[in-house]
Amino acid sequence: MDLIELCKNAKESKYIIAKLDTNTKNKVLLETAAKLIEDSKDIIKGNELDLKRAKENNMPESLQDRLLLNEERIEAIAEGIRQVASLDDPIGEITSMKKRPNGLEIGKKRVPMGVVGVIYEARPNVTADVFSLCFKTGNVCILKGGSDALDSNKAIVESIHKVLRANNIPESACTIIEDTNRKTTTEFMKMKEYVDVLIPRGGAGLIRSVVENATIPVIETGTGNCHVYVDSTCDLNMALDIVENAKTQRIGVCNACESLVVHKDIIDEFLPALENRLNNRVELRCDERSLNKLKKGIKATEEDYSTEYLDYIMSIKTVENIDEAISHINKNNTGHSESIVSNNYDNVQKFLNEIDAACVYANASTRFTDGFEFGFGAEIGISTQKLHARGPMGLEALTSTKYVIYGNGQIR
Repeated sequence: MDLIELCKNAKESKYIIAKLDTNTKNKVLLETAAKLIEDSKDIIKGNELDLKRAKENNMPESLQDRLLLNEERIEAIAEGIRQVASLDDPIGEITSMKKRPNGLEIGKKRVPMGVVGVIYEARPNVTADVFSLCFKTGNVCILKGGSDALDSNKAIVESIHKVLRANNIPESACTIIEDTNRKTTTEFMKMKEYVDVLIPRGGAGLIRSVVENATIPVIETGTGNCHVYVDSTCDLNMALDIVENAKTQRIGVCNACESLVVHKDIIDEFLPALENRLNNRVELRCDERSLNKLKKGIKATEEDYSTEYLDYIMSIKTVENIDEAISHINKNNTGHSESIVSNNYDNVQKFLNEIDAACVYANASTRFTDGFEFGFGAEIGISTQKLHARGPMGLEALTSTKYVIYGNGQIR
């Protein structure tokens, strides 16, 4: 099937999917979760083909980890779908209703976006996440996954199609573009006649390409140069736990800590303790003051402070006060997730108020910026822009609104 025909079919399907009732949508989602587990052997076989190619192409280990599917991860994907099914359906919700002096009653109602296109890299879990969120909100999805995960994505979509067929729902409710040619991807970005919104999910290069080339409206998801600021009044053990978790729990994700900011008054005690805790697992790229407190480390460049490493590397910046910390973070961050570790209430509030990011934490790891952790069941991405949606995007982010107006013969 060529791209235009695929997109046309999706557009035709959106009117069918938009009319499905909540019970039908939930039934399909629960059956999809069960089918993915039932078909896990076939999905893992497809994933093994992808992993084999990844190793042959010397894909970084952090990205291979993103690509990997096993029974435990498939169960987690299925649980995410079950959670989406358990959530309230936002479609049809009346968010406001006002009566005008002329008697008109003007209401605002949540409706589906329509056709949602998602372009993403080697993350097969995204395939199921996108379908579940889109389907629950009455949307159709067109998936353009990376070539690195093609066999995994095809296997997951085949399981979804089995459930759709069994429920007499068009398979075009969830379509995957199998053509891996870059020209096809660029053409897809320009299918404004058929696709209502486009969401890129991946690295900086992919996101930049979509933003620069798409004629379809784009919800921009962002890379994660995330910081943890350790304030002078912090609980040192808490700070060590948070930094270690944010940096090392999983390195190839956008909510991992890439840069540590430390108040000068605690570097003598905190930095050696952190170096001991990390135990040579992380390369530390430091400014001069922090470098002098460590046994190992290398001098940081200005570029280090604005880099998303997705690796066992972390930059360290020493600051005089919280104002300098906030200034440094706002200058170098990507608007994703930032955290302060502090027992000073005023400093915490100042940080929460003045940091320009989608998610700002006090005394917690940045690793919680995730749709599942936020109670959304799954996420379609983490928006770092400020229009329509910001932060982890769940069900409401995939809806639009329309005005419904009740009258009794008014004319103007």
